[in-house]
Amino acid sequence: MPPVLELRSVSKHFPTHVAVRDVSLTIDRGKLFALLGPSGCGKTTTLRMVAGFEIPTSGQVLLNGSDIAPLPPYERNVTTVFQNYALFPHLTAKQNIEFGLRRKGAPDLDQKVAQVLDLVQMKGKEERKPARLSGGEKQRIALARALVLEPDVLLLDEPLSALDPKLRKQVRSELKALQRRVGITFIIVTHDQEEAMMLADEVALMHKGVIAQLGTPEDIYLRPANRFVANFLGAVNWLGEFGVRPEAIRITRDLLPTGDRCRPASVETVMFLGNSFHVQAKLSDGRSVVTEVSRLEKPFAPAERVRVWWNQEDEIHLPPESA
Repeated sequence: MPPVLELRSVSKHFPTHVAVRDVSLTIDRGKLFALLGPSGCGKTTTLRMVAGFEIPTSGQVLLNGSDIAPLPPYERNVTTVFQNYALFPHLTAKQNIEFGLRRKGAPDLDQKVAQVLDLVQMKGKEERKPARLSGGEKQRIALARALVLEPDVLLLDEPLSALDPKLRKQVRSELKALQRRVGITFIIVTHDQEEAMMLADEVALMHKGVIAQLGTPEDIYLRPANRFVANFLGAVNWLGEFGVRPEAIRITRDLLPTGDRCRPASVETVMFLGNSFHVQAKLSDGRSVVTEVSRLEKPFAPAERVRVWWNQEDEIHLPPESA
């Protein structure tokens, strides 16, 4: 059986720039896949080519082994949940969900809508119009409208960006659980590395129109291919030829341990982050490192003499040409 979606050397040229350059991807059925990267990296353009809103300049977009690049959006078994949800304000939640089914002339509308309302935990609110729904509820209705069409692939364009931080964390968990229940392939576009790491089975990190690295969240975080990848996914202390992430650097007031990976230092600043402190310390060679310390530990103070150390396996080593 072919993968549910495959991109083969896909490029998209605009008059002023090249948005996507020779991107190849294979996405297996039932996966939650993230296209991650900063603004302007090509991730949304890639999603729009899968959806049919943009036509590739070159390359193939294959759905279940068939090239869909020439097909208009309505002839692809792919649905999209947009960043602003794009609900019809004059229709109720139920009518919004039914809209695509009615255009297709699908039977058993009431049964299908009831099933998907139950799936997104919105039973009892089906007669409300979007103005009477919260941000999280609007998102659930947008998801229900997409899922009721039983697509091969569900595309989500920055689906959580309109939510406040607290609700965003809650909806992340709900979104992942929903994907596991329905078993449909989800492709999510996001600039939020934490979101991608938490949600995705596999991540493609894009940069300047190309894939900088493809892998599991653990792979790309612990074994980045280059400095862009390492820095985009979180803070790194660069110490000459290698880097160490703040959570992997230990700090102590004791004289021990000693060794190649233990350095005397002086505390410069301490920042309280709620569940932890970030302690910045200056090494004897003048470089500064940041270490993450649990808030349950005795706090450090500026100018305090300390030692910092790390384990060899926590070092990030990059090929010279990738550094």
